[in-house]
Amino acid sequence: MQMYTGGCHCGQIRFEVTADLSRVTACNCSLCQRRGFLWTFVPPDRFALRSGEETLSEYRFNRKVIRHLFCSDCGVESFARGRLADGQEMVAVNARCLDGVDAASLHIVPFDGRSL
Repeated sequence: MQMYTGGCHCGQIRFEVTADLSRVTACNCSLCQRRGFLWTFVPPDRFALRSGEETLSEYRFNRKVIRHLFCSDCGVESFARGRLADGQEMVAVNARCLDGVDAASLHIVPFDGRSL
């Protein structure tokens, strides 16, 4: 586990997260595939939104269980909120939005979200 900072493109959304980036998830659902998200999932107590809550917009699709949150100014989705398959609350953090993290160096694990 390591503490990271991150945020959106314009800098209005800023957060801190403690996460294990030994593997990240690349989902092939219609949204994740188009946007190129690389997700790491953490419990809510390991995520802290530091600025920009008032700038967040929300998008839900399909079963509408994940709150895809994005900056209404630059449009970048740096995190989402929802529940894991077992019902536990989680925050999905887009590893591409973490400061100083090289996405090319991450171990990417595919997930078949298209079939859900």
